[in-house]
Amino acid sequence: MQDILFEYELNPTTWAYLSALLAIGIYFKFNRVFSLRNLDLLGLVFFSPGLLVVFHGMVTGSDNLVKLGYTWLFGMGAFFVIRLFLDPLLVRRPKLDPNLTAGGLTFTGVAILVFLAANVVSNTPPKRLEHLLARDQAWGLNSPGYRPFHYLAAFVNLRPGDDAPPQPKADWPFPPVHVQVPIARGVIMLAQFAVVLGMILIGYYHFESLHTGMAAAVLYLLLPYVGQMGGRIDHVVPAALLVWAMVAYRRPMVLGFLLGLAGGLVFYPLCLLPLGCSFYWQRGLRRYLAGTLLAIVLLIVLLTVFANSREALLAQLGQMFGSTLFPRENIVGFWQTHRPAYRIPVLAVFLVLCGSLALWPAQKNFGTLLSCSATVMLASQFCHTFEGGLYMAWYLPLLVLTSFRPNLEDRVALNTVIERRAAWLYRLEQRLGR
Repeated sequence: MQDILFEYELNPTTWAYLSALLAIGIYFKFNRVFSLRNLDLLGLVFFSPGLLVVFHGMVTGSDNLVKLGYTWLFGMGAFFVIRLFLDPLLVRRPKLDPNLTAGGLTFTGVAILVFLAANVVSNTPPKRLEHLLARDQAWGLNSPGYRPFHYLAAFVNLRPGDDAPPQPKADWPFPPVHVQVPIARGVIMLAQFAVVLGMILIGYYHFESLHTGMAAAVLYLLLPYVGQMGGRIDHVVPAALLVWAMVAYRRPMVLGFLLGLAGGLVFYPLCLLPLGCSFYWQRGLRRYLAGTLLAIVLLIVLLTVFANSREALLAQLGQMFGSTLFPRENIVGFWQTHRPAYRIPVLAVFLVLCGSLALWPAQKNFGTLLSCSATVMLASQFCHTFEGGLYMAWYLPLLVLTSFRPNLEDRVALNTVIERRAAWLYRLEQRLGR
């Protein structure tokens, strides 16, 4: 990037201030100061201080600052868990268009995407939080989820001249790092584009407003988190899968397959299974479960093919299904300075929350599917022992879409899910007059 724009470098603090001012100028409704949209917008902006404190704590080597930053992120996360949990009770959803036209939003979104892509492929990216955390990424290999996926994410965010973390002993044949890096960077750019496109399509097809979809996508790109952590493959790939699962909610098997892939990669989306079963209970339940099972079986087959031994396969299968949820070492983030026993009640509350969303609200529509999915993925940050609180991409697109969504009470599975009928059967029924 420096070869094209001389002396160009936008540090995280400057971008946090600029993006906050841009977001408020574009989305804040000054004629309705006490609207829910304004509250959500300010809440999203107030995630930034936590990110900045973590960043500066790592730059200066201050553990107290890092702890304060994670605590701030957990506090804002708790606020939005309550907000999202109560979202189904908020029936009145007036349409509040942004203060910028659709053309202006399109130009802004494309420009930000270009700069994000340039930072990903640049040989000398500006120092951001993701590069400071890269030195700890090797510890994340033991996080719940798909071990090959965590390994791919471990070595792609180092700046030139940084000391690479010790390369762990792999249990499967793998390409060298110089091959993995361009692959991972390409996947990051495609996944980030998929998140933005998916949000636009949700606005166009499910909210029936292209302008709303563009507004939600541009707000997501403006948030400082995307500028600091948008190059992390373990953040953005699950986000893309979850967003496109919402795009395809009328096809239960597709949603289940994408959800199964996301759950196999990072484990926590598997906790959305009770919510999905409740949503598709009247129509599409078997297809939803079949799609989820198909994705999980596919990931297991790939592990089986590449595993070198039976012991390695069993260890990786256990990690995929959460056996490393309570590690005693290699903990990075909020839980690094707290006793492991404190995580037990937090996990218990998280499981109760996931189960309760299968029962409440009793009548689920697409709006509640969005908000409850965001609730579960946000609540998972309190259980994640590796940089928990920083994996905001897992819920941020869904949270933004929930803030922008209209009233969707009529979008229940019985009315919107596509029936499973083969094309030849449909034509036969038409000829018979059925």
